[in-house]
Amino acid sequence: MSPGRRGPGVSGTRARSALGSMLRRLDWPLLGAALTLSLLGAVLVYSATRGRTQLTDGDPYAFLVRHLLNTAIGIALAALTVWLGPRRLRDLVPVLYGVTLLLVLLVLTPVGATINGSRRWIVVAGVSIQPAEFVKVTIVLAMALLLATKVDTGDRSRPDRRSVLESLAVAGVPALLVLLTPDLGQFMGIGVIVLGVLLASDASVRWVAALLVAGLVGAVLVWQLHLLDQYQVNRFAAFADPALDPSGVGYNTSQARIAIGAGGLLGQGLFHGAQTTGQFVPEQQTDFVFSVAGEELGFVGAGALIALLGVVLWRALRTARACPDLYGTVVAAGVVAWLAFQAFENIGMNLGIMPVTGLPLPFVSYGGSSMFAGWIAVGILQGIRLQRPLSA
Repeated sequence: MSPGRRGPGVSGTRARSALGSMLRRLDWPLLGAALTLSLLGAVLVYSATRGRTQLTDGDPYAFLVRHLLNTAIGIALAALTVWLGPRRLRDLVPVLYGVTLLLVLLVLTPVGATINGSRRWIVVAGVSIQPAEFVKVTIVLAMALLLATKVDTGDRSRPDRRSVLESLAVAGVPALLVLLTPDLGQFMGIGVIVLGVLLASDASVRWVAALLVAGLVGAVLVWQLHLLDQYQVNRFAAFADPALDPSGVGYNTSQARIAIGAGGLLGQGLFHGAQTTGQFVPEQQTDFVFSVAGEELGFVGAGALIALLGVVLWRALRTARACPDLYGTVVAAGVVAWLAFQAFENIGMNLGIMPVTGLPLPFVSYGGSSMFAGWIAVGILQGIRLQRPLSA
């Protein structure tokens, strides 16, 4: 063999070495926490649905199988995101933004499907997709791209006025479309993402203050002009006064709180929760899945679930701090804002300390779109981490 040629064994060894290096550098605590949450969610979803024959068509394992399948697809999407890497993903941002914008627009057309009284989905080949979940991913990526480009190229030390305005416009268009669907919960989540991204980008605090004031004024105007649907008004009224209508609009939260309170310290035992078995809590596999953990696993089990969510947020924050460029830092911080708010809102509405908005619990609640978006976020974080070696 000539000196200039390399045998197949050499290239194969290098490929295995590169793969081994990548596997060592992955954030295994993040992966482990997200996977444990997804598998715990499968158990809780099964407990909540196994006796609900009207939902399962007589198959007690229907939701369990779908949840596990959603988890597997989510992990595959995370792997694809890692393979693409931050640079290629950054180049794809305009395409991803256009696709998600189109999907949200389709929700507002006759293609959109109404499920449980809300028009937030499109159905493709029998599979329902909630575009608002993917809007959060693209808003994080698009805003980071606009805010960080001039900083990462050395043109500026912090985002300028034009970059901030462009990023707000890019986030504002899909956010308003989501609000028109109407999906107030996802709109609130997008607002938190925007604030988190701006803070992480080191943009002037005046922008954040201006957004907070604008949000407050907008909320007052929406309320005064009666722009909310009646069911949304009822939910806020029930949040302000839990005893207002415990058998009506406040029923879900009331039953969820009873379930969680009945769990005590160690819970009533998996598959033995009286509220869950008796099917007293509606939407318990999605919005109120935390009540299953509270009732059947008790304070200890529910606390462990919250701790796992904390691990995900901790590793995401650590990735943001260690990232070599502003783009990666902003993206990771946007993911933290997204997942933290969604977890707080979901658990809060189960406990009655937040209004019911329909936001799922990340990685735990049943739902393909939410699961896919969550695992894509994990893939994005892993890709950012792989840009440079990080300590354990």
